[in-house]
Amino acid sequence: MPSAPRRRLAPSLLSADFADLASAIHAAEAGGADSFHLDVMDGHFVPNISFGPALVAAVRSRTKLPLDIHLMIDDPLRYAEAFQRAGGDTLVFHVEAKCDPPEVVRAVKKLGAAVGAAVRPGTPFDRIEPLIDSLDQVLVMSVEPGFSGQKFMPQVLPKVAQARARLERDGRTVDVSIDGGITAETAGPAARAGASFFVCGNSVFSGGAVADNLRRLRAAVEECAKGAVR
Repeated sequence: MPSAPRRRLAPSLLSADFADLASAIHAAEAGGADSFHLDVMDGHFVPNISFGPALVAAVRSRTKLPLDIHLMIDDPLRYAEAFQRAGGDTLVFHVEAKCDPPEVVRAVKKLGAAVGAAVRPGTPFDRIEPLIDSLDQVLVMSVEPGFSGQKFMPQVLPKVAQARARLERDGRTVDVSIDGGITAETAGPAARAGASFFVCGNSVFSGGAVADNLRRLRAAVEECAKGAVR
């Protein structure tokens, strides 16, 4: 049986202070962040609009940590190259988008980036299962995509467990990511279900010192991961 991927924390910059983004990045780095998560929204796939390749490039110029680009957009194939060139290390698209998922996977891999596929809370695991052998990340949304600050939806945890079980059955060490409402209280159950990559926004940047917030999150993940699904 393969070992699980190292459990990592990825602060979501959508929750950071955009007026002082460089300071937020540096604080998270100093606090032990493993990666940064950037939510790209087009106003179509989700009702909100966030940022484009220019902001990703600005973040890339401020950090050497991996950048996890979450494409909450209708046409990921059209914009994949722009976000990879801007500095995205992993491009994560939604299987519910207006695209052919296998084609997106092939295109992102051709660009030299890692590729992930995401599912909304109500989307069954069956939608992502046919792709899983070619993915570098499986992202399970634990809130409806589009806005930060939403409450964690525990009903998605069986999908996390399904993804982890399928990957381990096939001998693959691949991240299962959880995104939405991740706090010191909710990260633990996600870790027990098999999550290895934790997108954390408000729990990092909204209130208290960033380093202290990350320390609490990591402690919760590591403690609860002892009983993770295997």
